[in-house]
Amino acid sequence: MAELTFQSVLDHLLDSKKDIPPAHLRHYSDLDPKSLRLFLDVWPRVAPDRKLLLLDHLLSQLDSDTLVSYEDIGRELLKDADGEVRARAIGLLAESNDPKLADSLIDIFLTDSDLAPRLEAANLLGEFVLLGELEELNESLQRRIEDALISVIRSEENPSLRRRALEALGYSSREETVNILESAYQREDPVWVASALHAMGRSHDNRWNDNVVSKLLDSDPRVRFAAAEAAGELVIEEAAPIMLQMLEDEEEDDDVTSAAIWSLSQIGGEDVRIYLLSLLEQTDDEETIEFLEDAIENLDFNEELNKFDLLSLDEDDEFDEEDFDDEEDGK
Repeated sequence: MAELTFQSVLDHLLDSKKDIPPAHLRHYSDLDPKSLRLFLDVWPRVAPDRKLLLLDHLLSQLDSDTLVSYEDIGRELLKDADGEVRARAIGLLAESNDPKLADSLIDIFLTDSDLAPRLEAANLLGEFVLLGELEELNESLQRRIEDALISVIRSEENPSLRRRALEALGYSSREETVNILESAYQREDPVWVASALHAMGRSHDNRWNDNVVSKLLDSDPRVRFAAAEAAGELVIEEAAPIMLQMLEDEEEDDDVTSAAIWSLSQIGGEDVRIYLLSLLEQTDDEETIEFLEDAIENLDFNEELNKFDLLSLDEDDEFDEEDFDDEEDGK
C-alpha cells in the first residue's frame, strides 16, 4: 500500500464528494513551511462548506488527541474572508500561549465584521488573562487585553459578546472585576447571572462562595449549571451536600447533572466517592460509564493532590521548627 502523501491529502480535500477520513487529519498537524504553502495554495479552491467541514474535524481531533497541533493553519486563516473560517481558526489556536497572537485577537475581538470570530477571540483572550495572572505574560499586554474586555462589557455591543467578555474577565484579579461581576450577578436576566457565575468560578476567589451556593437551586437550569460548575472550580465544600441532593432529582436537567457530578469530583469527600461508585454500578449506558469513570479518576487525582499539599505544609512546619530551635541554641 502506497504511503499517503500530503499532496494526496490535499487532492482529496478538493473532492467535495468524498468524506474526509480520520487518518487524514494528522497530516494537517505541525506543517513544515513547504506543506503550509501547499495548503494555502489549495485553500482558495476548496468549496466553502468543505472548508468548514475540515476545520470542524480538526477541532474535534484537537480535543481528543493531545499530540496534534494545528496552530500553523490557525494563524494563517485568521484573515480569511469567511467569518466562520476565522472563528474556527481561533479555535485551532486554543492551546497557544504565544503573546504575538494577542494583538490580532484584540483586533478581531473589537473590530471584526462578524460575531462568531469575536466570540471565539473573547474566549482565547481570557486564556491570555489567565497567563498574565500566572505571571507568564507581560503585565502591560495583560492590561491591554483586560481594557478591551472591559470596554466591550460596558458598551452597547451584542449582549452575547458582552457576556463572553465578562466570562473571560473572570480570570483577572484586577480591582474593577469585582464590581463588574457583582453588577452582572444582580441582574434579573438569568443568562447574565449564569455568565457572572462562570466568571466567579474562573476567579478562584472564595469571596464568591456564598453567591455561588445561593444559586445552586435556582429555578433556571442555566443558572444551576453555572453555579454547579463554579462550585467545583472554587472547591466549595458546603456545596457538596446540595449537589448530592440535586442528583437525587430524576427530573434535573442532564447538563446540570453532569456539571454537578464533575464538580463533586473536584470537591471530594467520602460521601462523594460512595455516591459516584453507586451511580456507576447502577448504569449500563457506555457513555455514562465513561463519564463516571473519568469523574472518579478526577476525584482520585484531586485527593492525591490535596494529600501532597498537606504533606508539603507539614514539611514546611517541621523546617520552621528546626530553624526556631537553631535560633534558640544560638542565643
